[in-house]
Amino acid sequence: MPARHPERIVCLTEESTETLYLLGEERRIVGISGYTVRPARARREKPRVSAFLSAKTDKILALKPDLVIGFSDLQADIARELTKAGLNVLIFNQRSVQEILDMILALSSLIGAADKGVRLIGELEAGLAEIRRGSSRFSRKPKVYFEEWDEPMISGIRWVSELIEIAGGEDVFSGQSHSQGATGRIVSDANLVIQKNPDVILGSWCGKKFRPERVAARPGWQAIAAVKENQLFEVKSADILQPGPAALTDGVRRIHAILADYLKRSSDRAS
Repeated sequence: MPARHPERIVCLTEESTETLYLLGEERRIVGISGYTVRPARARREKPRVSAFLSAKTDKILALKPDLVIGFSDLQADIARELTKAGLNVLIFNQRSVQEILDMILALSSLIGAADKGVRLIGELEAGLAEIRRGSSRFSRKPKVYFEEWDEPMISGIRWVSELIEIAGGEDVFSGQSHSQGATGRIVSDANLVIQKNPDVILGSWCGKKFRPERVAARPGWQAIAAVKENQLFEVKSADILQPGPAALTDGVRRIHAILADYLKRSSDRAS
């Protein structure tokens, strides 16, 4: 009987690779993104065939995939080229926590592993619920400025904003987190951050190391509470900027731990 589900999948971004590994379906993956770091074994086991905005079409075609999975309008050109070459291409566009969970269910169903997908979603939801319970015991919600890029300054995307809330914080730029593109999340005036006066600044500069000393040295930012109290922290981009399981586990837990520690330090100083 011929296979009724994709058996040879190329993943152009990390979250689909991580999801397939967590489902125990990694045998189906024949190619991955060069930016993949989760799980670590994927880089040892699978050939790297793409960056985020470009792909090695000839190498992908040689793998004879029956499905190529990508993410967002930013990979539209790659998708168009591969589709014109005769491949089946699926582009997910998840931007919220719920949409990430929906993506997992859709992907698991597509490969005939819906039951595994439901179980994985249950585990992820249970983890988020545990974080929410911990956050409900916070004495207050610390104000958080999340910076995804520094030049220009770009605030957090929707799922990041939602995870800050789940972790017990208040995203000071939550209003612009729903923007489809990064241009809608540009912080056009550094004074806006000073006015918001966040208690904590989180940085995840999309693949390059966050430099808190550079942030603290910005003109006028010495007046910000987070800078005064040295509450500037990196959240690794692999843990928070991929719209998949990593953000819903390690990413949100990292944010929650930072906020819990901040509140403990504040309480200790007050006493």
